[in-house]
Amino acid sequence: MKIMPFTLLARIIIIIIITIIIIIVISSNTTLAKFIAQPNQVVAAQLGDTVTLPCFCPEEDVSSVAWFKQAVRQKPELIATSQNYVPEAIFFNEFKDSKRHRAQKKHGFFNLTVSQTQPSDSARYYCSATFMNEIEFGEGILLILLGSELKSRTIIQQPVSEPVQPGDSVTLQCTIDTETCAGEHSVYWFRQGSGESSPGIIYTHGNRNDQCERSSGAGSPTQSCVYKLPKRNLSLSDAGTYYCAVATCGEILFGNGTRLEIEGNDCNAQLTVLVGLSILRTGVLICFMLLLILLYHLSNTG
Repeated sequence: MKIMPFTLLARIIIIIIITIIIIIVISSNTTLAKFIAQPNQVVAAQLGDTVTLPCFCPEEDVSSVAWFKQAVRQKPELIATSQNYVPEAIFFNEFKDSKRHRAQKKHGFFNLTVSQTQPSDSARYYCSATFMNEIEFGEGILLILLGSELKSRTIIQQPVSEPVQPGDSVTLQCTIDTETCAGEHSVYWFRQGSGESSPGIIYTHGNRNDQCERSSGAGSPTQSCVYKLPKRNLSLSDAGTYYCAVATCGEILFGNGTRLEIEGNDCNAQLTVLVGLSILRTGVLICFMLLLILLYHLSNTG
């Protein structure tokens, strides 16, 4: 039996090691993209409630974590930071002397708690982590506060009246009757797909006062505003419940949602993707095995 030369065996081992390293790097990059988890993209609570905003991130290679608050049409504002291996958080800006804000840091999470919530707490909150000289941000959590005074300012979303097929177009709309106030309205649209725990933001636009009309008379204190979201060339991935949220008078009002159902079956598309990935993976494996066989054959003939 002929023994494979040491140099050829070393080459094969090097090729295997390089392949393993490439797989590890790809897996690490995929994990890095989801380094920080903020599971609830939208949190709704009543005024005066205590709300805890979760943030999950592993402690490995993390030097510090932080929370930011971004109010409507405002720049992000630093709330608190915490260095690695230090459980106490340091608060900044207006939160420095606040007794309503607490940040709890333990193994694997850095949660922010806001007690006795006020209308000004309605905002988007971002969690960040610093690691390997880079800053990674979470997707953010939109905190929406509801109160009894919102009964006079409600959002009505009309349902889709006709069945929708792939390739069709539809316009979603929401109507809000609100008291006039200084400033512009900002509109957010969210979509919650089937099986998703919370809706994700898909579209924002501001300065929509041109779509508002007074309900009656020039001196009327109320006005009716209609906001529309056109959806063209629909696909099965567009199905879900669409929510309209309007930031007005220092508050964010949330609609009851419009269900968009698209008739069709996406099993074929999913099957095509799975088959393609399987073929690609099998092809890479076959090429690698053929390379090993070729090298072994060359060593025997040499």
